[in-house]
Amino acid sequence: MSSVTFVGILSELMPSGVLPQMMADLKITEGQTGNLVGYYAIASAIFAIPLISMTMQFNRKMLLLILLGGFAVSNIIAGLLHNYTLIIILRVIGGICAGVMWPMIAAYGMRLVKENHHGKAIAVIMAGNTLGISVGMPIMTFIGNGYGWRTEFIGLGVVILGIAVLSFFSLPSTPGENLTKSSSPFALLKIPAVLILLLLTMLAVIAHYGVYVYITGLIEEIQLAGGIESALLLFGIGSIISVLLAIKYTDQHLRLLTVAMFALLIISMGLFLIFGRTTGIGHFAFFLWGLSFGPLVTLLQAAVSRQVESAKDVATSVQSSVFNLSIMIATSLGGLLLARFSPMSLIYLAIGLSVPGLVISFFSKKSLGSAL
Repeated sequence: MSSVTFVGILSELMPSGVLPQMMADLKITEGQTGNLVGYYAIASAIFAIPLISMTMQFNRKMLLLILLGGFAVSNIIAGLLHNYTLIIILRVIGGICAGVMWPMIAAYGMRLVKENHHGKAIAVIMAGNTLGISVGMPIMTFIGNGYGWRTEFIGLGVVILGIAVLSFFSLPSTPGENLTKSSSPFALLKIPAVLILLLLTMLAVIAHYGVYVYITGLIEEIQLAGGIESALLLFGIGSIISVLLAIKYTDQHLRLLTVAMFALLIISMGLFLIFGRTTGIGHFAFFLWGLSFGPLVTLLQAAVSRQVESAKDVATSVQSSVFNLSIMIATSLGGLLLARFSPMSLIYLAIGLSVPGLVISFFSKKSLGSAL
């Protein structure tokens, strides 16, 4: 399951590491290239809740295999096409698959463990997300820079097919469950704790992804030694460390980890802003940013899943929709800021959203738990 989230996040974010190559090959602007991530995200946001509700009764294993097939086909064909509009359509298809996969796989995994290990199960599964960003993205960016973005897309599609085969033989077959009025998306939106968690999701995701999607511009602005490969490596090391901490402590210290996530984001962005061009400090800031980014998905999905007893797929689909909607907002807002200002404007955006996120997290004892 962790390998599925690994390729899932790569499928979403791959264009971020090869923006210049895709711009030159497809003859499109930086904003249009950013839309390859943005449209993917908005498709995930729009279709997650209705499709999760429609597929609640499907066998979990068979549904996952169908989704993996969609990921593979959308990436392979996109790597073969030269028409920007058709590639966008394929990205939307991939986004629809992601919209179902992210909430479904977390709930699938929780069914396989005892309730007191739900947070750990989510952390292990979503570790693939962090490893995808920290290890997978540098590898895919290296492939894209060395062999072309098309090789990158096609190669990922082939890997996804391999994971589908492994999933067919390795994962347990688990039946779906019935959707009731009490577990519907509309019922969940009446729970105050859930609304607070959705707000925290928006603040955290827009803050992080508003910078991450346009990371190449930030690196050029601060003239980071080693370029994007160096930045992603340090970002990845920080992410791996934090996800290991999340695996160990999410069930006991969810609120503390959430507060720390926002605090580290503020500190890292502040370092970019003040000392980004200073030798070594820019690199350290990427490491701290990775520490903040690593447990993002794990913490928020674990918090939302705690609010319901059944139909956790639906609960996490609501959070996942807001998550992906926030990525779309981050992509669009980031593109607008870049068109008018320097990449450092994205840093101000991240800090401006993280400060209220930190305050809300600290006081959200009912949503995140009383223990610090």
